[in-house]
Amino acid sequence: MAYGLPLLATLMEPSAPVERAADAELVARLQQGEEVAFRTLVTRFQGRVYSTAYSLLRSAEEAEDVAQEVFVEVYQTIVRFRGEAALSTWLYRLAVSRALQHQRRLHARKRFALFTSLLGFAGQLLHEPPDHAHPQALLEGTQQLHLLQQHISRLPAQQQVAFTLRHEQELSYEEIAAVLSTSVAAVESLLYRARHTLRQHLQPTSRHA
Repeated sequence: MAYGLPLLATLMEPSAPVERAADAELVARLQQGEEVAFRTLVTRFQGRVYSTAYSLLRSAEEAEDVAQEVFVEVYQTIVRFRGEAALSTWLYRLAVSRALQHQRRLHARKRFALFTSLLGFAGQLLHEPPDHAHPQALLEGTQQLHLLQQHISRLPAQQQVAFTLRHEQELSYEEIAAVLSTSVAAVESLLYRARHTLRQHLQPTSRHA
């Protein structure tokens, strides 16, 4: 899902030398325990962290939980940050890792709800209410988009993350490689396989549309 050049420019800012210098200064202040610096960090990055989590979870409530957990982890571990990757890359890694943890828990809860419903017990978790708070949620009304999101969620974890970071967060191949701690060639392979799988699932629907 494309969000346009302004957002892409915002996402690309940390790779610029000036921005990296600003990040280094912010990290130094954070490592000294400055509360103002932490508020600055949250203000600058909370949108990206939340959006990444939402793209993987499709739940405003879960995405908010992930964002909160990410910044708590940053607060607790910033003293160990050595600047080997860009600050934004580190935050993307934390957001992806936390979102995938939440995703596994959600899948486990839904499997348990299905199991209990088959046995005749109450299965309230089987059908979770849709989210409407996030702007993206307002765009999810069409059957085709819903189907696409279903198939994206069924991709292997690495393919799903690469596809989401490329097509929803609009990161470059190099940025995705940094987030996933892999090579650009590996990212290209992940994206190729993800697109191939999605095309296979969605083509029959397209032909009959």
